[in-house]
Amino acid sequence: MSSLKPVDFAVTSAQTPADRLSQILLADDVAESLWASVDSGEFDEILPEFPILRMEQDPIHRHKDVLSHTIAVVAKTGPDLILRLATLFHDIGKPKTRSFEHGGVTFRHHEVVGARMARKRMAAMGYDDETIEAVSELVRLSGRFKGYADGWSDSAVRRYCRDAGPYLGRLNELVRCDCTTRNKQKAAGIQAAVDDLERRIAELAEADRKAAERPGMDGAAVMEYLDLPAGPAVGKALKFLLAIKRDEGDLPREELESRLDTWWTNQQP
Repeated sequence: MSSLKPVDFAVTSAQTPADRLSQILLADDVAESLWASVDSGEFDEILPEFPILRMEQDPIHRHKDVLSHTIAVVAKTGPDLILRLATLFHDIGKPKTRSFEHGGVTFRHHEVVGARMARKRMAAMGYDDETIEAVSELVRLSGRFKGYADGWSDSAVRRYCRDAGPYLGRLNELVRCDCTTRNKQKAAGIQAAVDDLERRIAELAEADRKAAERPGMDGAAVMEYLDLPAGPAVGKALKFLLAIKRDEGDLPREELESRLDTWWTNQQP
């Protein structure tokens, strides 16, 4: 049992359960803080779903039960309350989804079930709506990375980003922290896969940004101003105008026309 003495929630009536859980999660030694609250029975009062994880054996992390695994995951995060709440709840749905019907122990759709459980429990504890939304979404999405190593198309990467929305950074960090295997090669492989995903996300975002760019004048305006028919010269003019926008931002139409005049004169033989 930990030497840390948790606050007796029953005699701290000024604290809400949300206040107390946040205090536990933001302790300097969060693993010790969590174990102390589990061992003292405090979690039986403020988060009764959590101690139950001790009885659930995780088939992926066989050296740990789910409770030990969860505390290890939380301990790997920085002092970000939303991320620590998400890691605390990320496997909370496993007891309700445990099944022996598929040739071994499985926890199918435990992320979806866990997200609902997290939302309900956090609301009862007194967390604000914004925090509840962020945490429940991170829990729901926490299993999306599975299968990435088998190959994701660019569309799948974009869908992952779109679904994660403002929680993308925290979701990727949750995936990294969720790796508690003792197999160094496997752990390195997971981190490398997340690195690769983040590289692809950055590359696709840059490609999408460039594809969405438009020069300060469109093709019709260029053809009208220079009295040109549709053809390669118009495309070259648009590339010239796009380069100006990338380098200097949006310029007044008069300035663009002046630059276009100079450019077109220089194109003549």
